[in-house]
Amino acid sequence: MGNEEKIAILQELIRIKSVNGNEGEVAAYLNQLLNQHGIQGEIISHTEGRDNLVATYHNGQGRVLGLSGHMDVVSAGDESNWTYPPFAAEIKGNRLYGRGATDMKSGLAAMVIAMIELKESGKPFNGTIKLLATVGEEVGELGSEQLTKAGYVDDLDGLIIGEPTNYHLMYTHMGSINYTVVSHGKEAHSSMPQEGYNAINHLNEFITRANEQMDALANDFQNSALGKTIHNVTVINGGNQVNSIPSQAQLQGNIRSIPEFPNDQIIDLLQKIVDELNEGTNYHLELTIDYNKIPVKANPDSSLIHHIQKQFKQPLPLVGAAATTDAAEFTKSAHSFDFVVFGPGVVNLPHQIDEYVEIDNYLDMIDTYQAIILSYLA
Repeated sequence: MGNEEKIAILQELIRIKSVNGNEGEVAAYLNQLLNQHGIQGEIISHTEGRDNLVATYHNGQGRVLGLSGHMDVVSAGDESNWTYPPFAAEIKGNRLYGRGATDMKSGLAAMVIAMIELKESGKPFNGTIKLLATVGEEVGELGSEQLTKAGYVDDLDGLIIGEPTNYHLMYTHMGSINYTVVSHGKEAHSSMPQEGYNAINHLNEFITRANEQMDALANDFQNSALGKTIHNVTVINGGNQVNSIPSQAQLQGNIRSIPEFPNDQIIDLLQKIVDELNEGTNYHLELTIDYNKIPVKANPDSSLIHHIQKQFKQPLPLVGAAATTDAAEFTKSAHSFDFVVFGPGVVNLPHQIDEYVEIDNYLDMIDTYQAIILSYLA
């Protein structure tokens, strides 16, 4: 496959507006492309218009190496702020611009093309390549959760997730918890506050205690690769009129967790704060966990990472990250396997205006994935 065709495939993927949905069109495109080259895929529907794709290429009875990428992208926001239209996939010099160019359609395309080129070349290896293209990674990691529960990762020996890492190997990342606290009060005229219960004031007490305890937690538990637990209250709503005591208020918060103080302990801490406040007169707080993704850590000395490092003259840096990936769901499988996050693109470009991928990086990663596969499945 020539470089022009490889670039055109990525452009076609970027032009599909899979913004927090519509992954079915991406899955159908990739499935058709793989089928044209003799690689069979399976469409696994999540909901209407949202389909995962699993494709396998068998060439022996050896190990199974998974290649995974998500098909959804985040919103482009105000498209007038982009230098190039976010879904036009325009090229300027060595850069291909577009929403998803880095996060992470370039990684997904590189993996698909690597499978195709290995199939076309007939190069020998002993094992199976399994593509896992997922829906809903950006909001909920829906596809990886579905595929894990359905057993699609139970046969893996290794897994590469093609998120952008800029020639670093991400072997660990933080977990993520999104939570909501609703405060119920009693409405009254603002001139007679004693006749009501101020839901905002009660919510403010939760914020004060949560910040204090999460700050203490961050100081007491740290991870050498990931740093400290991170906690932020990010959304607050409450009240309906300036001269009325608010009868309801709510907040949303996000926590980035580390293995040293895992998610279940953090959730217990938040619930304890709520329970203690509710013991007070007229407090009525409710905690809901909206999103619960665990921190993950792979063996930095694994066979998979060893085979990747063999492809480079100088060892690639091993790093951790605060962002979460589909690994948070895939690693919930009862079957353990080695994994690493490694793909084309720059780490700080996802979700930004004028997102791009360097074309040389994208093309090089196609060759690199093939070399890794041949080495790992030798």
